[in-house]
Amino acid sequence: MQPARDKLDLGRRWRPALLSYFLRRVGDHAEAEDLTQELLAKLLGHGDGDFASPEAYIFQMASNLLADRARRMKVRSRYRDMVGRSEEMGIDPIDPFRIAAGRAELSTLSRTLAALPERTQTIFILYRLENLGQDKIAEVFGISVSAVKKHVARAMAGLMKDMRKAP
Repeated sequence: MQPARDKLDLGRRWRPALLSYFLRRVGDHAEAEDLTQELLAKLLGHGDGDFASPEAYIFQMASNLLADRARRMKVRSRYRDMVGRSEEMGIDPIDPFRIAAGRAELSTLSRTLAALPERTQTIFILYRLENLGQDKIAEVFGISVSAVKKHVARAMAGLMKDMRKAP
């Protein structure tokens, strides 16, 4: 029962001094409470606590916690700045939901393209993805430009229908 008593005394003895220490440095009572609690939890998990100079050890740990907090805040600030700049430039932030949704749409698009007749599929890919002109495609396939337009329209209609059905 003695170790539990020592742990209780640890909180009573150091909590006011640590709270004051953190409060002077962070200026936010809730943050100071959190830092104090975190430090006391670390001390309790440390073991028997026989130190040559417990005051120096405890306040060095407190100083280290503040340094860690400052590093985290700096990283978070840089990230917020980067996200803010990317949004101003029209760059979308990486969002896991959007990535998953994009993959699902690509899968639907791929299945729909694969289901098209081979000639329609090839003409559509040459026109829409390879940016080849309709006149060049007509020349290569030996068909009229009107026929190329019909193949592209057929492919687009099928793609639009399947993409609207997709969840």
